[in-house]
Amino acid sequence: MIEAATGKSEIEATDFEAVFVNNSKLAQIFAHLNRFNPIRVMRMERMEIRHSAILAWLLNPQESHGLSDQFLKAFLGEALRGQAGLGFPTALDVVRADLRKAQIRREWQNIDILIHLPDEGWAFVVENKFDSRQHSGQLTRYIEKVQALIQHDEHELIVRGIFLTLHDEEPADSRYAPINYDIICEILPEVLTREAHSLTVETKTFLNHYLEILEEELGRSQQRTEMEKLARELYREHKKVLDFVIEHGANSDFAIAMQSITGDDPERVVPVTIEGKTYHFDWIGNDAAQFLPAHWYDGFGGERYDWEGCEEWGMGYPLVAWLQLSSDVDGNGGQLRLYAEVGPLSSHTFRQALIENIVEAATKVGTEKVRFQRDAAEEGKRSSKFLKQNSLNIRDVQDADEITINVKKLLKKFENEFEIIGKLLPKFQKYGVRAQ
Repeated sequence: MIEAATGKSEIEATDFEAVFVNNSKLAQIFAHLNRFNPIRVMRMERMEIRHSAILAWLLNPQESHGLSDQFLKAFLGEALRGQAGLGFPTALDVVRADLRKAQIRREWQNIDILIHLPDEGWAFVVENKFDSRQHSGQLTRYIEKVQALIQHDEHELIVRGIFLTLHDEEPADSRYAPINYDIICEILPEVLTREAHSLTVETKTFLNHYLEILEEELGRSQQRTEMEKLARELYREHKKVLDFVIEHGANSDFAIAMQSITGDDPERVVPVTIEGKTYHFDWIGNDAAQFLPAHWYDGFGGERYDWEGCEEWGMGYPLVAWLQLSSDVDGNGGQLRLYAEVGPLSSHTFRQALIENIVEAATKVGTEKVRFQRDAAEEGKRSSKFLKQNSLNIRDVQDADEITINVKKLLKKFENEFEIIGKLLPKFQKYGVRAQ
């Protein structure tokens, strides 16, 4: 018999047996955590140069993947969609063109990926920012280099830029079309399905591993979401034992920092006050914590409504926010980010109106910290992030005190945005379904 961490009850050996002996939920979680992915095994998932190498391979029609120019067309088409202001070529021009003779260069003149289409007289400079940020003037210099160094006999070479990011960031040069890795997670499975007949087993396996890495980095992995739901069920069923294990076993510094802010047992129905503002936390993990600002929780009517389409997403509400800590390649420093996202609502009318109202409210007060991607409100879109200027550097990811200070800074920084959005939410309660 063991005295529990709270001192209020005792843990029997049978309590531990219920958790650790033939527990199917625990077995599923272990299997998920220990699944084999060669990209992760080689510690390449956070290395920007490796992502550029994989993308350059995918974009090259002459490579061994068997996709011909289909991924190249899909990538350029999405990057140029809605970017008619950049001029010729447009997304439609790309779709109509034969790109099978495209020449792909990587790390040429310090350019991450260069796509040269001699027959069309086009060149695309792809700047890949998986973790790093753009440097002053670099985007302009890359276009100027291509214009100066690549000769085109028949007419002037048309050079366009593509700014690819993991986390939303606007390019400093307006000649670059912004696109993020979310789009790759959407177009690559479609291309793989369409071209399945020409793919080898090895290619399919590798690209599925790559998609798994991207989806987890973007927080959109369905498998991870299912495992997180399973973990929450396991915790609810065996809370007493798992609290004991957490207190006396290993824990991440992020989780320690969050628990010092929210308490050891944050619950959605129990408000947590941080720096004078209230938040409802759903869970705290080793590198992320999910929550709703009280303005959003109250604006959606608290627990009174269910939201169709969001039953298995986020906290089950149309909006969700979360904090996430990621480490740099060296494992010492990192970035703390604050995200907010509109979920996969069943009603496109509701989803579109919610996004448009958030944009209108942000524009009205002149905040630059709320901005959606251009296709956020399109039908079929499942989730859409919208916070900008949302990261802080962490010098030591194993310093719980530094993490605590920066969590409070980030929440403080977005207090006004949380409140502005919260004020417009009550009118959307009509889309909710009364909870049973």
